[in-house]
Amino acid sequence: MNKPAMPNSFRTGPDEQGMFGIFGGRFVAETLMPLILDLERNWNEVKNDPEFKAELQNLSTHYAGRPSKLYFAEGLTKHLGGAKVYFKREDLNHTGSHKINNCLGQILLAKRMGKKRLIAETGAGQHGVASATVAARFGYPCVVYMGATDVARQSPNVFRMKLLGAEVRPVTAGHGTLKDAMNEALRDWVTNVEDTYYLIGTAAGPHPYPELVRDFQSVIGTEARAQMLEQEGRLPDVIIAAVGGGSNAIGLFHPFLDDKDVRIIGIEAGGRGLDGIEHCASMNAGKPGVLHGNRTYLLQNSDGQILDGHSISAGLDYPGVGPEHSWLRDSGRVQYEPILDDEALDAFQLITRVEGIIPALESAHAIAHAMKIVPKMDKDQIVIVNLSGRGDKDVHTVASMLGMEI
Repeated sequence: MNKPAMPNSFRTGPDEQGMFGIFGGRFVAETLMPLILDLERNWNEVKNDPEFKAELQNLSTHYAGRPSKLYFAEGLTKHLGGAKVYFKREDLNHTGSHKINNCLGQILLAKRMGKKRLIAETGAGQHGVASATVAARFGYPCVVYMGATDVARQSPNVFRMKLLGAEVRPVTAGHGTLKDAMNEALRDWVTNVEDTYYLIGTAAGPHPYPELVRDFQSVIGTEARAQMLEQEGRLPDVIIAAVGGGSNAIGLFHPFLDDKDVRIIGIEAGGRGLDGIEHCASMNAGKPGVLHGNRTYLLQNSDGQILDGHSISAGLDYPGVGPEHSWLRDSGRVQYEPILDDEALDAFQLITRVEGIIPALESAHAIAHAMKIVPKMDKDQIVIVNLSGRGDKDVHTVASMLGMEI
């Protein structure tokens, strides 16, 4: 396959049809198209509206706790013996992950559109918690769809959502993971088109969701870029983030895309290996297709049926990826690599011991790749890893994997 011509800027975003090259678009039921177009109209109005930006900035600062810290991981750097490693500490945000950035933006959009009810999908539960949080803050009823498998392995987050007043609806279809939860949320939306706002948690779905989620999450990379210039006087050599649907990654990557000397690496869930189907590495082992309203790289069989895949991490357990990531993969600007369950588990334990930080299993995938490349780099080089969330939610999963009881 020939690579497309290099664009003048990798930050221009999708075209009017929501396409990033051959990826993206809006493949939705006719009943949803008016809602999608209405959402796009409102999004185009607010994204450059000073009043909207000011309200979001105020909430981000005083409610969510931004800016998040850029932390020099001295213990890990010493342990690995190569480049300097920094963590972008999204785990320190209110609710414990990057998800709150997007949820605050979208709840303000829902309010502007006059919607009265929120629905959301969640895998690891962090987006569900963040959705339930903003729903509580703004007085919205909220229904969160969550795969039954994820309900079992993420019970602390299920309880948090319920405490916040949300209704958690377990989804038993398929493997009971993120893909199935998103299917049910879309069905709900089609049924309740008048009063319901669908708060999508990742940079996927029909246009304009990939763009708006990316823009709300780009605060991560914008801050990291400025913080790195302030702390080191230059840009990093490498930035790394885990990719499921891809919101934390595109949030870090987007402000750096035109910095040609910054190497950008997205980390997919390699699960138990790419030889079989027990992984979620759609860009390393998938092919383009349509799912959840957009064209992107997907895990599918020879008949085009979507495969369920597997990851130790509920947040990476998705058989596709946001369309902008697919475009960045094919353009060659971003490199996407798989990390196995066992490698992520090792990284999880190492960071806990050498940094006193318990990372989310999603983030542990990104850290695991840093552990591979940092020892081979020079000591004056710099790597930023996006620590997208904290690992409280994952301690039961990790204990089970290690044969321990809590």
